[in-house]
Amino acid sequence: MSLAERLATVRAAIDRACEAAGRDPAEVELLAVSKAHPADVVLEAHAAGHRLFGENYVQDWQGKADDPRVASLTDLRWSFVGHLQRNKIRFLLGRVACIETVDRLKLAADLSRRAEAAGLVQPVLLQVHVGDEPTKSGFEPEDLRARFADLASLPGLEVRGLMAIPPFRATAAETRPDHRELRLLRDELQDRHGHPLPVLSTGMSADFEVAIEEGSTRVRVGTAIFGPRPPRR
Repeated sequence: MSLAERLATVRAAIDRACEAAGRDPAEVELLAVSKAHPADVVLEAHAAGHRLFGENYVQDWQGKADDPRVASLTDLRWSFVGHLQRNKIRFLLGRVACIETVDRLKLAADLSRRAEAAGLVQPVLLQVHVGDEPTKSGFEPEDLRARFADLASLPGLEVRGLMAIPPFRATAAETRPDHRELRLLRDELQDRHGHPLPVLSTGMSADFEVAIEEGSTRVRVGTAIFGPRPPRR
């Protein structure tokens, strides 16, 4: 299939998952993760009508975002979905629509300070550690409960929701508790603090239908759209 056909297939699957869950497909954003692929695929997906893209590495994102052909697309939005080192903050601030991987208080405070100094308010998601994979980043749920008020009050940030990268499971169905845990935590934080958290970013190529059934509002899909990732040089 062509990239446009794969994109249409993923969108159709999102629509079916929403219908099965009794949800409006307009509630679910598709974030096309172009990790390790060249700028050409972003242009191709944009030509097929897609507008929201995600990148995992700051240097790779810069190479695509600064490509004159991509930079000319004023309706294209970027979301950063990789682990963010504090010394790379300056490259993203004000240039990406969302930083989804705010996974520790020091990073959040640094983002806020630098954004405020630049006269910006940066939309972010708070990354939560769900499941039982110790190597994954993110706030532990109990830690986030204790720190949420401080995080939400940082002046340079707009905390728009939660994000998770569940551990690999043998089947998509086995990821259901992970997605549900994120939704229940989001609901609890909203109720306790009165802070709207409209974005739940969870679900990838292998499990996005289950994530949608459990309340995801943004699914991050790479391989199912762009094909296998080429090896990094």
